[in-house]
Amino acid sequence: MAIVINLDIMMAKRKMSLNELSKLVGLTTVNLSILKTGKAKGVRFDTLESICKVLNCQPGDILEYKETR
Repeated sequence: MAIVINLDIMMAKRKMSLNELSKLVGLTTVNLSILKTGKAKGVRFDTLESICKVLNCQPGDILEYKETR
């Protein structure tokens, strides 16, 4: 997949667990885990906004485009 999810990196930089982020964002740990592992087919903008707000980051810190060949 050309879009890489760096949620685990941002969580590590903020020293935040998946459970803590889940509570602050208002999503289940299962849904955040699916996003974190890159298995999600999409992400809602309001979810992305909530994650960025809690982690104090930009969407580009979480989502990255890598060209595949």
